[in-house]
Amino acid sequence: MGKTLYLECYSGISGDMTVAALLDLGADRSVLDRVLKSLKVSGFETKISRVVKSGIDACDFDVVLDKEHENHDHDMEYLHGHHHEGHERNHAHGTGTAQDHHHHEHRGIKEITYIIEHSAMTENAKKIALRIFEILAEAESKAHNVPVDQVHFHEVGAVDSIVDIVSVAVCLDNLDVTEVIVPVLCEGRGTVRCQHGILPIPVPAVANIVSANHLHLKMTEVEGELVTPTGAAIVAAVKTKDKLPETFEIQKIGIGAGKRQYECPGILRAMIISQSAEIDEEKAQTEEFKNPEIGNNPKAENQETKDTIIKMETNIDDCSGEVLGFVMERLMKAGARDVHYVPVFMKKNRPAWVLNVICKEEDMETLQNIIFEETTTIGIRYSRMERTILPRETRTLPTPWGEVQVKVCTLNGKEQLYPEYESVAQLSREKEIPFAEIYRYIVLANKEK
Repeated sequence: MGKTLYLECYSGISGDMTVAALLDLGADRSVLDRVLKSLKVSGFETKISRVVKSGIDACDFDVVLDKEHENHDHDMEYLHGHHHEGHERNHAHGTGTAQDHHHHEHRGIKEITYIIEHSAMTENAKKIALRIFEILAEAESKAHNVPVDQVHFHEVGAVDSIVDIVSVAVCLDNLDVTEVIVPVLCEGRGTVRCQHGILPIPVPAVANIVSANHLHLKMTEVEGELVTPTGAAIVAAVKTKDKLPETFEIQKIGIGAGKRQYECPGILRAMIISQSAEIDEEKAQTEEFKNPEIGNNPKAENQETKDTIIKMETNIDDCSGEVLGFVMERLMKAGARDVHYVPVFMKKNRPAWVLNVICKEEDMETLQNIIFEETTTIGIRYSRMERTILPRETRTLPTPWGEVQVKVCTLNGKEQLYPEYESVAQLSREKEIPFAEIYRYIVLANKEK
């Protein structure tokens, strides 16, 4: 079971703030160091320390560049057209002028992809990092009106941005985060001077990311850029929900420090959360009272349960297999009960796919947005359907190699056991025992009882 991450972006979000918050949550620094050393990128080192922001202890992640690659943060100097002496010098994301940089490595998406693919990152971390870069590339492509594969932009090609984004992906993967909740991004106001001149806040890249990915933006009275393009792209790539549960427990808190000094605290608070066990129990008891067939009522344990689901479907004839595979992954993580594709032939005899998604009504809007964002479809059909389901529960059973989770369904007083795929797969990987052998053992052991 993966973890649920809540990002509280009341002071905005940037790449380095996110890395720091995830490290503060417990992401393994040794794993991150190993990946960063494997990158085919030079001219940097990382520094992790503790700082105090607005009286709050926070983790600080800094990418220290050599003289050939160093950046300067000119946001504080040129913000609102005022001059601030002694502005803070640190790595930033697209906030320096061309004249101020000793050297630029204008990498495009192809070069970035090569760097990531040839690193020591896990496959999941690579997917996260590549998705963040793709979102940034699309935003810059729109801003400059050039094809994505021709975008060679400083904001993404810069060493510090590469390190930040790779580090976020590695830390999310290491923490086993599968759900990310971001209700809103708080942004400042005014102007900022960047490579392309003085621009209004939010800068075009951030505005494009927010628009294309249906993020919720809240403008505040803080003078300054709170949401960087990298920060917005991170949220767009990993967010699965924008609403918190009505009640939840906080398992752990991580606080990442920002570099700039604004009126707001300048921190990103990240929390690993879970729904309250007491609330879940109360909800289960309430549901059992309303529908006794759901619980362990001996008089009702063999009854079937009825509920309502939503079936969404759309025809897609111009999407690659890689995209569709990624779409399925995002949909399942965002709450879909089932996702499948059916091959069909459409008009003009073109081969295509019918994408089917089964979900609860409350998850429908989120899943629709994912389909529109990730595929080329321009319309989705849906229908409400009644279904009959057997009473079921999840149990943990022992095996010679360790414990596994199984789903147990009841019909006519008899139990039928179904091993959970992910649980069996994890045990198979850890113990290097064939999946089929573990699966057969569980089924046969259950039949003998």
